[in-house]
Amino acid sequence: MSASLQVLYPATDGTHFDYEYYINTHLKMVGEIWGPHMKSALATKGLAGGPDTPPGFHAIATLVFKDGDAMQEAMGKAAPLLDDIPKFTNTKPQMLVGEVIG
Repeated sequence: MSASLQVLYPATDGTHFDYEYYINTHLKMVGEIWGPHMKSALATKGLAGGPDTPPGFHAIATLVFKDGDAMQEAMGKAAPLLDDIPKFTNTKPQMLVGEVIG
């Protein structure tokens, strides 16, 4: 069964997010380092949290891996990706590891 990793970047007072760097540099790194282990990847820019409500997140990345073993192998190579985060945001990312059910 496929495994997923969602990385959520909260949008709170005083945080910033460099979308250009994220798209052009960080996501390319994700593809280079984790691509062989993944089935798909999707990055979403937060626009709103509902009508007249600012978004709760700058962005959310959804990464789907072939299976749990592939995700574990990828996670063992995560150091350069984690080290890159301060280059595009000062928010502390949240992560959700899951099993794809639909």
